[in-house]
Amino acid sequence: MNPRVVVIANPRSQGGSLGRRWSELADQIRRELPFEAALTAAPGDATRLARQAVEAGAEIVVAVGGDGTINEVANGWFEAGARVPGDAALAVLPFGTGGDFVRTVGIPKDFAKAVKILAAGHRRRIDVGRIDYVSRDGSPGVRMFANIASFGMSGLTDRLVNQSKKRFGSLSFFAATAKAMWQYDNQRVRLSFDDAPADGVDLTINTVAIANGRYFGGGMMVAPDASLDDGEFDVVAIGDMSMTDFVLKSRRMYAGTHLSLEKVSHRRARVVRATPAEPGQVVELDVDGETPGILPATFTVVPRALDLIAPEPGRGA
Repeated sequence: MNPRVVVIANPRSQGGSLGRRWSELADQIRRELPFEAALTAAPGDATRLARQAVEAGAEIVVAVGGDGTINEVANGWFEAGARVPGDAALAVLPFGTGGDFVRTVGIPKDFAKAVKILAAGHRRRIDVGRIDYVSRDGSPGVRMFANIASFGMSGLTDRLVNQSKKRFGSLSFFAATAKAMWQYDNQRVRLSFDDAPADGVDLTINTVAIANGRYFGGGMMVAPDASLDDGEFDVVAIGDMSMTDFVLKSRRMYAGTHLSLEKVSHRRARVVRATPAEPGQVVELDVDGETPGILPATFTVVPRALDLIAPEPGRGA
């Protein structure tokens, strides 16, 4: 008997291409296993639909879309930061502008191959991150993330990406990054780690990544040593780089060879606290490709919090 599978799809993914091709894509899934479909219509729908599915006893809840959709669906396992009852596993069928989380997991962007992995049903237990932050209206917010949360230029970049129509895939990230580099001035932040919040450090930063996964920003391997199940974040701070520095070093960031650069620092931590170092400064967040709010924020790893349908170890994508 097949497990009860709920597929949550964002028809606006990849500039609306998913919606236009949904009938074809649904047929590909249905050839491998039966499922119930739920299409999102507005921000937050994917979280609500996923939570309903988990609480109703679904065995697999599938996110179809990009990194933002994956984040929304993964948040369905949690309410106000607490795990909701249910034994469902998260699965991902990539179809979106961003594909950073699946790069870490090893799920191919080829839709048919990803469906085969879904049908095989191999489970892997992974950590998730929790971020307590300030919303744009000043109210407190809580959000979970499976991949990477960051702040600084990355927050501005994602806001610009999300304001675009995302019709050009990874080129949307390149264009937004170029625009953000012109607009962004490096900012001062205060960071503290784990059980020593008083022993903070002040840094001038371009971007700080709090990484559970390895990739963000449309393919940058910002945290090459990160693991989804080691119980810690990799914290990568890209320091006071000028626009010229960033352009010249960007190839190393895509290759994951940047950690030895003079203006890059790296450490591991279970809890990271970040605040603006200057009064009135607005430091924008990026959470799995979305921009929910600003600093101050606290990032906490939640070990082994989620089952993920992933390729079996030792098997190529």
